[in-house]
Amino acid sequence: MGKIDDLDVKILSELAKDASISVPRLSKKINVNASVVYSRIKRLVKKGLIKKFTIVINDEALGFNVKALTGINMDSKLRDNVLNELFKIPEVREVSEVTGRFDILVTMTSHTLDEMHQLISEKIGRIEGIQKTETFIEMRKTVRELAYPASISK
Repeated sequence: MGKIDDLDVKILSELAKDASISVPRLSKKINVNASVVYSRIKRLVKKGLIKKFTIVINDEALGFNVKALTGINMDSKLRDNVLNELFKIPEVREVSEVTGRFDILVTMTSHTLDEMHQLISEKIGRIEGIQKTETFIEMRKTVRELAYPASISK
C-alpha cells in the first residue's frame, strides 16, 4: 500500500470530519498548496486508502427514531437465503457476519417501537433459516470523531 506521511494523515482526518470540504478550503485549513492537496487526495483514492466520499444521513430528521441491533443465529445451509431476504427489507441498514454468539448482526431503523416489534416478529422472524434473534434497542449513541494519530504512518 505504500507509506503515508503526516500530510496524508492530516488530509484523511479533515476529510473524515467533512468529506464535502473543497480542496481550496482544505488547503487553507492545513496550510498546504491546493494543487498538492488535490494530488494527495487523488493518490489516496488510487491507493485505496479512501474508498469513497459519502454523507451521514440524519435518521431522526427523517422520522426514524428507533434504531436496533439484532443478533441472529441461522442455519448455515440457508445463509444465502437469509442474507438475500434481509436485504429486501427497507429498514435493514447493515448486515455484518461476525464471530461470537451470533452469526450475523443486523442494524435496523424504524419510526416507532411498535414498528420495530413488527419488523422483528413479522419480517425478520419469518425468514427461512433464521433460528433465533436477540434485539438491542439503541437508547443513546455517542460517536467518537474520527481522527488519525500521527503514528499511523510509522
